[in-house]
Amino acid sequence: MTTATSAARDTYALSHLDVLESEAVHIVREVAGEFERPVILFSGGKDSAVMLHLALKAFAPAPPPFALLHVDTGHNFPEVLEYRDRTVARHGLRLYVASVQEYIDGGLLRERADGTRNPLQTVPLTDTIRLERFDAVLGGGRRDEEKARAKERVFSLRDEFSAWDPRRQRPELWQLYNGRHAPGEHVRVFPLSNWTELDVWQYIAREGIELPAIYYAHEREVFRRSGMWLAPGEWGGPREEEAVERRLVRYRTVGDMSCTGAVDSGATTVAEVIAEIAASRLTERGATRADDKLSEAAMEDRKREGYF
Repeated sequence: MTTATSAARDTYALSHLDVLESEAVHIVREVAGEFERPVILFSGGKDSAVMLHLALKAFAPAPPPFALLHVDTGHNFPEVLEYRDRTVARHGLRLYVASVQEYIDGGLLRERADGTRNPLQTVPLTDTIRLERFDAVLGGGRRDEEKARAKERVFSLRDEFSAWDPRRQRPELWQLYNGRHAPGEHVRVFPLSNWTELDVWQYIAREGIELPAIYYAHEREVFRRSGMWLAPGEWGGPREEEAVERRLVRYRTVGDMSCTGAVDSGATTVAEVIAEIAASRLTERGATRADDKLSEAAMEDRKREGYF
């Protein structure tokens, strides 16, 4: 091989982030081509921020042909909600909000004894999908996060009750995705399936994607419960025996305050976060999500009922 040929090959070689981005953009465009009313699930977390960035990139300079959907538990971090609203306004997108609090106030859901509202998201989510007739819902779930998510295909069929049956999953050979569904059914789509947490952060660094400040180290009042640093709040923490401390922490994932733990960290920049994650041996959900610790099959049970 000549020096010129070798140099040309190196010039046109794709990095692993280029490959992941290309796959995700292809999936996003497939959804736009196959479905009538797709929507992006957008919580304001890092994975949904990357999802939105990919959608914007996939259709630029035109706006993405998707609205956004957020299931608001009523116990979300204020910094994340502020980031969500600012991002929606900046890009001129439409945001649907399914409120758990409204369902509780209306007697359609009952507050849990432990104060955790994360499992209560399923009914508002599935009702909104049905009422708005969304036939595809794109989410930022990744296979490396949790074993139930590792089972799921990129295009994941949900029945008329939004339930997931692992036995009904379809083969996805050669990146061919089957979006066929009966009336009342819909498809959950996961363009980031093959990404890892480290991939996500490296992509955030490369693309300069803005995130909520709580992803970086900051001083915060927290208390210890079940091996995690949780934020005090109206949801039921802390108890009398749980002392509140002010610590330097950051969040690896964001969700309901009652079940999302912080980690001790001094990482204040994207580069420092990447170095920290590269040295970690726990996924972000394994390290910081109390709702996944309820049982060995907690996530899979919720997914079968319609949870994302």
